[in-house]
Order: sequence, then structure tokens, then C-alpha cells
Amino acid sequence: MFSKRNHIFGKTLFVRLLVMYHVVILPIILLGLYLYNWSYSNANQEISRYAQVQLTSYLENLNREIEWMEIQQFDILQERELRKIALTWDMMDSTEKKSSINYVLHRLTSIRNTSAYIKDIYIHIRSVDVTISAVNAVQTFDQLLYDATEMTLEGNKDRLIEKGGFLHLRPSMMGIDQEGEPLYTVQVELDAEKLKESLDTLNMYPESGTFLLSEDWRVMLSVGEESNRIPNHYLNTDKKLIDSTNRVDVDGSLYHFDKAYSEELGLFVVTYLPEEIVKSPLNKFSNWVWVFIVTSIVTIMIYSYSTYKLVHRPLLLLVDGFKRMESGGLDKPIKHEKTDEFGFIYDRYNKMLVKLKQLIDQDYKQKLMMQKAELKQLQSQINPHFLYNSFFILNSLAKTEDTERIEVFTKMLGEYFRFITRNGENEVSLEEEIKHARMYTEIQNLRFSRRIKVQFDELPEQMERVKVPRLIVQPIIENAYEHSLEKMSDEGYLRIHYEVLNDEFSIIVEDNGDTVNDDKIYKLAKHIMNIDEHQEQTGMINIHRRMVLTYGTGSGLFLSKSELGGLKVVIRIKQKGENEDVQTIDRG
Repeated sequence: MFSKRNHIFGKTLFVRLLVMYHVVILPIILLGLYLYNWSYSNANQEISRYAQVQLTSYLENLNREIEWMEIQQFDILQERELRKIALTWDMMDSTEKKSSINYVLHRLTSIRNTSAYIKDIYIHIRSVDVTISAVNAVQTFDQLLYDATEMTLEGNKDRLIEKGGFLHLRPSMMGIDQEGEPLYTVQVELDAEKLKESLDTLNMYPESGTFLLSEDWRVMLSVGEESNRIPNHYLNTDKKLIDSTNRVDVDGSLYHFDKAYSEELGLFVVTYLPEEIVKSPLNKFSNWVWVFIVTSIVTIMIYSYSTYKLVHRPLLLLVDGFKRMESGGLDKPIKHEKTDEFGFIYDRYNKMLVKLKQLIDQDYKQKLMMQKAELKQLQSQINPHFLYNSFFILNSLAKTEDTERIEVFTKMLGEYFRFITRNGENEVSLEEEIKHARMYTEIQNLRFSRRIKVQFDELPEQMERVKVPRLIVQPIIENAYEHSLEKMSDEGYLRIHYEVLNDEFSIIVEDNGDTVNDDKIYKLAKHIMNIDEHQEQTGMINIHRRMVLTYGTGSGLFLSKSELGGLKVVIRIKQKGENEDVQTIDRG
């Protein structure tokens, strides 16, 4: 328990750190962040809000202008004098021709003078090979301008069209002649300079700029100091598709972009200005920024030193103690004179060392006793079926008076039972264990040589001296005979082979039996892996448990479907550490 001194509120480590953090650091950080974020956010929102209002209003006004021009364009298209020129020009005398032309010119001039955005109005009359212009009056049919007009109409539904620096409304056509060409076409050319002047009114700062975009993201008009560079950077970023307000990096400088869209016109209008302009309202807080920086640095130094002295150094002492514990140093307690929380932890750490030594000694002895008990249990499980079959084979050999085979068989049988019943040692070399397993298969081969084929590979030399618990291979082979191969009507096949990897050795036993499916293998593997559950400690479970106790996690039995068709059992022996191999027996 804590002493009375440790219960004093002001002396606890947690309270001291908490008070220091709130009194010294937190108010300064929160104040600085609040002032900066509020100022920046407010300036950013105000600029964006004002820009959105301006851009939306501009598009509405432009749409009204375009609608008025389209109405006038349609009215011209319906003019009776214009149809008269197109259809009856050859039948008209010179007076009528002059009168009709003058009337049309007067109408074009009147309409042009009603809008500052109209640069010229063209009427292309192919039947009389004439182009009438509000500016240039009557002239020879302008084939280039007419062809450009027809090209813009193909697959283009935009109301405002830009072609080679020529900005005009979508042309209107009247009727079709015998050759499939329109009788005449009315085309309104817009004054790009006047439109640029109107766009320029949206620029709030000298460094800002504005540009018009079509629905397919083409620049139609652009004004501003950087009008040739910045729009291209904007079009090359995916941010243009996201919000109406965003920031774009242009050659290392951030620019603030606002855009508005007119569905009627199919146009975007975008305005931009440097991010520094957005931040300009924050200049009045520059002194506060410096105060905040200096204060923060001093605070961080004080807090860092205090944290190092009160927390870091005591923790390092505790970490060093745990590192000594990991390396086996359980006889070096932490010496200290602290009375705070770390003093309490150090006292408990020292008591834990003593308790841990006791538990390790107790646990080690229990594991040894458990391994010996499980081995004796496995030894006691001599399969009566195998014993009866062995005597039956011996009886058959005696009846045939095959004394040589009787001698060989009895010698193998004696070696077999001597190995499984001896109590002198719990671990043997893998060479001895494989020799015993091979002897078992040779005994079984006397009975099943015609029905079961066995492939027993030679043990790799680097695996021979590995120390393993006794009886880990033969019971697996016995299980294959008893539960699979003996029951087969076709020829059985048993294979025992090995794999050597960098950090593990594997003994693989597999057969071609047909008595197990994937579901049974999964359930059996799950049953084997639950080594901490209280269950019957026999057969494969016994072997797996002893392997895990001996070599640790990652070792033991691993079951899967064999490529031969039956069960595949891998007995895996993992190395104990990066520089520590499994135990071996010295032959010297």
C-alpha cells in the first residue's frame, strides 16, 4: 500500500503533470490555434462568399444578354425581306434589291448598337453568293467564315462557341435548298475584348484573375496578369471537379480558386488570387504569432526537462530492469529512494522478481513431471491389435519353419518393445527415433507387403543429432496404418520424407487413404491445437503437446490434405532463437 506521504494530493506524479500541462501549455496552444484558425477561416470564407455572389451574378447577367441576342438572332432569321432576297433575288429589279439590302443592314446595325457585347452580325446567303455584315455591309460570300460556322454546328450544342479566337453565338439557319444547304445563316460575333472587360470587373485584387471555361474544360476567355499560365495549371488538377472553392499549387505557390456554373449557358466562370492575399487579414496578428512562438519554445523546454526528470529517467530505470529480467537476470532488484508512484512500482517490481524465480522453478519442475507422465501414458498404450498381429505373423513363420525370418522378426520385435518401454531418458536423437519408426514399418511390411507400398526417405545428415521427445514419429505412422491404409481395398501408399529450412526441420508423413475429408481434417487439426483445454491426452494430442513444451510455439503437428489423397501430418521442429538452434546430441 502507499504510505501516508504518497496520499498527499499535491505530491502525486499524475497531478503534477496534469496541472503543469493545463496551466502552462494547453492555454497557450489553444489560444494561438484559435486565433489563427478563426482569422484564416473567417477571411477565407468572406472572400469565397463574396466571390461566389459576384460570379453567380455575372453568369446571370451574361445569360440575360445571350438570351436577348438569341431572340434578336431569331427575329432576323424570320425577316420577310431576308427571305425575299434569298428566294427571289433574280426576279427583283435593282431598286428592290437596294431597298431590301438597306432594310436588312439597318436591322443589323440597330441590333448591334443595342448590346456592347456584339461585335458584328453576319448573314450568309449562299443562293446569291453574298454575306451581309453590320460592320462591312454587303460583301462577297465569305466561304471561310461560312465553313467554320458549319463545322461548329456538327455535334455541338453549346450556345456560346469559340473557334480559332472567333467567339460567336450558335448560328441559326433558315430552310434548306435543293443542294441540302441552308437558304441563309445568321451568325452573331461577340466582342471578346468587351467580354474580357466585364470579366476584369470581377478581379478584386491586382494579382487576381478570371477566366471562362466551357463544359468540356476549354479556356474560352481569360484576364489577369497570369492569364496564360494559371488556367492551364488549374485544368491539369483533379480539384477542378470537386468543390466550388479549393486551393491549387501553381509552381510552388498556392492559389485560391472560386468557380460558379451556369447550366443555361454551359459555362464555368473561375476567379483566382494568391493565397497570400487570403492571409493578408492575418498580418495584424504577426506580433501575436511571434509571442506565441517564443512562449511555445520556452514552454516546450520547461516541459521537456520536467518530463525527462520526473518521468523519462524513472522509466528508463524500469525498462533496464525488465531487460535484465528478459535476459535471465532475476537477482538484481532496482535500488531507489523514491516515495511516489515510481517508488511503488519499483517495490512491486522487486517483489515480482522474487515471486517469478519461485514460479519458474515450480513451473519447470511441473513441466518435467508432466512430460514424463505423458510419455509413460503413451508407452502404456501399446496397441493390442499390433501385438496380436505380430504374434500371428510369428505363428505363420513358425508353421513354415522359416527360421531365418523368425530370427529377424523376433529381433526387430524385441528392439521395438525395448525402445518404447525403456524409462532411462525422455529425449533421444532424431536418428534413433527414425530408426525405431523405420523398424515399425518393416514389421508392418511383413504383413502388408502386397497391399501397402512404403517410401521411407533417408534422414538428412543435419537432422540426425537433433534431440526430440521419444515416440513422436512411430505413433503417426501407426495411426496411418490403423485408420487409413489397413481399410483400403486398393493399393495403399505411405511416404515419410523430410524438409530442412533455415529455422526449422520437418518430418512429413502422408498417405493415399480415402477415409478423411477436408472437414474431418479441419476438426482434427483444431482439436490438436487446443492444447490448453482439458481433454484426453492421447495419440496426436500427446505428441503435439510434448513438441510445443519442448520447442515452443510454432512447433508440433500440422495437418492438411495430402497431394496423395489422404492425410498429411507435418512434425515441425522450430529453432529456439535467432542464434540458438534446437538441441543436438554430441557424438564425440
